[in-house]
Parts: sequence; C-alpha cells; structure tokens
Amino acid sequence: MNKLDAEKRIQKLRELINDYRYHYHVLDESIMSEAAADSLKHELSLLEEEYPELITPDSPTQRVAGKPLDKFEKVAHKKRMISLADVFSEEEIKDWISRNEKLIPGGKIYEFFTDIKMDGLACSLKYRDGVFHQAVTRGDGLVGEDVTLNVKTIQNIPLKLHQNIVPDEIEVRGEIVIFKEDFEKLKDKFANPRNLAAGSIRQLDPKIAASRPLKFIAYDLVTPESPTWKDAYNMLRELGFQTSGEDKVFKDTEMKQMFQYIQELDEYRKGLKFNTDGMVIKINDRKVYDKLGIVGKTPRGAVAFKFPAEESTTKVRDIVISIGRTGAATPVAILDPVSVAGTTVRHASLHNADEIARLDVRIGDTVIIYKAGDIIPQVKEVLVSLRPEGVEPFDYGKALKKQYPDLEFERPEGEVVYRVKGESSDFILKRAIEYYASKPALNIEGLGEKNVVALVDSGLVKSIADLYRLDVPEVSRLERFGELSAANLIQAIQSSKHPTLAKFITALGIRHVGAQTAVSLARRFRNLDALINATEDELLEINDIGEVVAEAILAWFADEDNAELLKELRTLGVWPVDEKDESLPLDGKSYIVTGTLEKMGREEAEDRLRELGATVTSSVTKNTTALIVGEKPGKSKIERAAKLGIKTISEAEFLNLISK
Repeated sequence: MNKLDAEKRIQKLRELINDYRYHYHVLDESIMSEAAADSLKHELSLLEEEYPELITPDSPTQRVAGKPLDKFEKVAHKKRMISLADVFSEEEIKDWISRNEKLIPGGKIYEFFTDIKMDGLACSLKYRDGVFHQAVTRGDGLVGEDVTLNVKTIQNIPLKLHQNIVPDEIEVRGEIVIFKEDFEKLKDKFANPRNLAAGSIRQLDPKIAASRPLKFIAYDLVTPESPTWKDAYNMLRELGFQTSGEDKVFKDTEMKQMFQYIQELDEYRKGLKFNTDGMVIKINDRKVYDKLGIVGKTPRGAVAFKFPAEESTTKVRDIVISIGRTGAATPVAILDPVSVAGTTVRHASLHNADEIARLDVRIGDTVIIYKAGDIIPQVKEVLVSLRPEGVEPFDYGKALKKQYPDLEFERPEGEVVYRVKGESSDFILKRAIEYYASKPALNIEGLGEKNVVALVDSGLVKSIADLYRLDVPEVSRLERFGELSAANLIQAIQSSKHPTLAKFITALGIRHVGAQTAVSLARRFRNLDALINATEDELLEINDIGEVVAEAILAWFADEDNAELLKELRTLGVWPVDEKDESLPLDGKSYIVTGTLEKMGREEAEDRLRELGATVTSSVTKNTTALIVGEKPGKSKIERAAKLGIKTISEAEFLNLISK
C-alpha cells in the first residue's frame, strides 16, 4: 500500500471507528461487535506506525496515555463553573419558583428542564476547530486544573466532534463518572465510584487514568449558546457526547407531573448505570436563566432536588470524641455496621453535647439513622423502648476526661461546642502541618516551623490539603522565599503524594498513634480504605492497641473535618500506596536503638527496622531481641539489657543485619 492509498484507508478507518464510538456511547446501540472494532483500531495503529506523518491529534489511536506530569497547571474558566442550591421537598421547589417569578418580567415561567444529578467529578472540555484541545477541572469554580492528558484517555469522549460544521471554539461541561457495573468488576477495592473517578483524574501519571473505566456524561454546552437547555442537550448528542438519557421538559402547567416524576425517579434510580443523589431542575429558557443571575456561588435559575435520605436502625456501640483541626471536640456514635443509601455506615456525628442531651442517646441504645443528602450519617431518633436496663445517661465531661486526660476543655460563651483550652485554630493547624511534614511522618524538606508559620499566616494554607494546591509564583512572593526556594518546597510537597501507608497514618497525627502503632495498623489493614472502615473489634485484635487507642482511631476517621480532608487529599492525588502482602525478615522481632549512629540517624534506622517487619520500642524488656548500640548510649538501657540477658549489637552488626 502506497502513502496515498494508506491515507485514504486511514481516513475511512477513523470515520468507521468514530461512528462505532458514537453509536455505542451516545445512541446506546452497537453497529458491530467490540472485537471487530478492536480489529479496526489495530489496523489503524499499524498503518499510522508505518506512516507516522499521517497521525493527527483526533485519531482514535491518540487516546494513549502520555508521560507523567510534574504537576497540574492552573487554568481560569472563561465562565464560572457553579454549584447548585439544594432543595429537599415539593414545598421548597414551589418557593423557588415563586421567588423567580417575582424577578421575571411578566412573572411567568413556561418550561422546566430536568435531568438526573450525577455523582462524579465536574470537568470542562474545550474544542478548537472541532478537535479536542483541553480539559479543566471545576476547582473553586473560577480556576481549575489542566487534566487534558488524563481526560483524553476516556473512551466515550470524542477527540473530533461528530458534526463536520462546528464553531471555531466549543466548550462542553459534564461529570466524569464510573458506572456501578464497571466499579464492581474492578479487582482492587476502592471506597466508591465517585472517589475513584476523582482520584483517577488527579493522578499525575495518565496511565492510571487510562487503566480505569471512566466515562464523561455531558450536561452543559457553554459555547455556542443555545435558546434552551433542551436544545443544548440535543446539540451535545449531535456533536457526539453521551448524556444521562434522563432529561425531560415539563411545562409550567405540568407541575403535578414533574413532582410525580421526581417520586418515580427516586424509586428506579437504583437501577441506573451511575450513582445519583437527586435531580437538577432548571428554567428551560436560557435567556431567562442567565438574566436571573447568581447569588453567592449558586444560580437563581436552577436547584438540585435531593432525594429523601434512606433510614435504618442499628445499635450504638460507643460514643467517642474527636478533636478536629480547630480544636473543637465533636462526639461521634460508633455503630454496628449497617447499610444505608447503598453504603455501609459505621459511625454518625452527634454534633455536640446539647445534641446528645436532646436525643438522650446512650451507649447501648438502638437508634434510627439516616444520611442527610445521601452523604453524612445522622442519628434521627433513639428507640427508648428498646433501651437495655441499667444504661446510664452519657456524661460528656467524664468522657472528655477519660479520652483526653492531659487536655483541658472550655465551652466559650454563646457556643455549643467544647474546645481545647488556650489553643487557637491557627496554632493547631500549624502544629498539625509541622507534624505531617516531620521526619517520622512524610519528611517534607523545607516545611519546618518558620515556613509553616509563613504559609498559614499568609492565608495560602488553611488546611493540610492546601499544601498540594500551592504554586511557585504565590509562594515566592512571601518574605521568606525566593523563586528557587519556593520551587524546591513545592517539589518536595508534590513528591510526598504517595507515601507508604505507615508513614501516611503517622502523618495524620491521630492521637496515641505513633510510628510503631502506624506500622501495626498498616500491616493489619494493608490499605487506607480498610483502616477507615475498621471496627473497634478489628482494632483491638492488634497486640499494641487497647481501648483508648482504638477509640482515638475511630474518632479520628469518624470526624467530619477529617473525612473532608481525606476526600480533598484523594481528589488532589494524595494517597498512600497499599502495603504489600508479604512476610518480612524481621517480623516478630523487637529492637531498641540507643546512642548516636555514624552512618544514619536514629529515626532512619528505626524506619528501616520497621520496613523489615521489626517492632521498635523505647524500653528494654524480656521480649527485646537486641539492643543496637551507637556512640554515647543510654547507660540504663545497657545495664537493663545485661541484667535480662538481652543481646547488644554494634552499628556495624546492625548495618550487616539490614543489608541481608
């Protein structure tokens, strides 16, 4: 085949493959088998390999993952990516309509456009001359991140628009999701499809996104503008984009039918391909919609109706108190695991002491729980008639003293929340970041006390997650930084995104959980999701974890602030690597390091021992395997080891041991 014939064949193959993609993803029908389509793709790749000068950016072969990125570049949205206000009842929808009718000339809304609300990652796609150009995440609505290489690997996104005649620039917005069926087929277990979709797009290595069954479901055509939302959806499908397939239009005379449809959708949404927690309702006329404008971060012309939360009953195993990043003491009910709204619930927020008193919830009670907006578990009611005899009321003050004996708490006047006495939220945040970056934790070079103070006081960092949003220009403007030192710091932060599980657990700063306990947790649970979902009984199975430590771990993961932090970190691509399921050479052995080692620091030596499976302790006992002795060792430790007949080894012997 000569070059001219090859060019003609390549063009026909691309058209046929793109036509297959359009029918399969947009029209939900197949014009050929998947095997036949794969065969055509293979032929196309061979021809392009032979004639690389004929490769174009919109070729179906160009979805392949590229080289890993150093970081994501920030991109400003031309038009703000908004969030929607939530409503929870028919009455609230009617109030929303009434408010808008007062602002509309003539006071009449003629049509409403509705669509399912998908649970995914919002993303904007930009096309130039009909060819895929850029993908940007929502971010804060004004500025997102360029994730083009990752999004380009998503099979149902057209690299070239289906219509031949299109405007010079087109912007499409939608949700990146993973269908429930695809999620269930994955060998590795993840928390849920939404977190996996978001985490996949936030990976710097596009190969990770390419390996996941991601889908893009379009919900808005920003440019070119269309008269109605229904017109926009029709154009999206004509251009080659997949939509939910659940969009409908209701006239203002069909309000009864719209409310009935909402109820029906709540019933059959469990059978949909993707997860959803509600329905979007918009004024169909886009001119009216736009004229109504935006209040805060939400448009007046649309709302998101949230489906009623599912309820279930379970027992309260314990009530633990978590100290959040602001120093607030938040009580959390530890529950017998129960399924609610499709997820397993193990704990529920009790908010504060007043809420516990109002509900009169006690350890041992049977309670009704629900998930507000399908997200946060809450206790709705205590079934007092099922309360066991002799169950005492929960004593909040006594619980604080038991769980945090070395802290003092106060309840500021006019507040319902107890807080750690004498410590501001900024002070607690600085201390948390310092520990997160310290050597026993993630060992982020350049993130010492003074730099942490500078970052927090400047307002650039308001949580640990904000560390991963920093960029060189904004950091270099601070007094302590130049462009080089800012670049070095950000590089060090970005390099900490995938630590070992034990190091990450340590970095979280869970009370009573030091480096050795973190190692024990990592070996027992293997991945962070398993630890997040651990029960008290599972924690107590670990030798060095007792009731107090177990309560602290349960409280930390049950705290809403901490759950939000982990969600943000996962979205930013920060997540520990899973612990390997393998036997370690020093498993079951216990060591102590005393004195100064010449070849490595003590913390590095202890880390190496833990990596090899050993337990590292601070005091000599009969269970100690050996005492590793450096220069100027602790005299009492050597004497104790001699008395118990514990072996002592030199630094050279230690290095020989770990090298084997």
